[in-house]
Amino acid sequence: MESQRLADRVARALGRAVRLRCPRCGMTPLFRGWFRMGEACALCGLRFERAQGYFVGAIYINYAVTAVIAIGGFFLLWGPLGLSTRAQLAVLVPIVVLFPLWFFRYSRSLWLALEWSINGEP
Repeated sequence: MESQRLADRVARALGRAVRLRCPRCGMTPLFRGWFRMGEACALCGLRFERAQGYFVGAIYINYAVTAVIAIGGFFLLWGPLGLSTRAQLAVLVPIVVLFPLWFFRYSRSLWLALEWSINGEP
């Protein structure tokens, strides 16, 4: 029973994370602009950054997803498509430079939602 409640809480929080909303109430946007994150939820008061260095886990998420895309892209371009190394670099370098910038907000949101759903309130 407890594991089912935790699974429901994680699923609900991750759904809110994909929409870049507060993991607790789902109403307040996490970001004001592209890179600036609010300090706390305006509605429920959940603090987004709980301690200095809190979002190091988000950096790991961003790096891991980018690495999976780069490695998967390499094997796709090399295997079935048979592109040269130069052509692969021409395709993959812009992706691995721009993707982490775009995914930054989602990695933070996912980290906050996962950590909040497992650990609860500070």
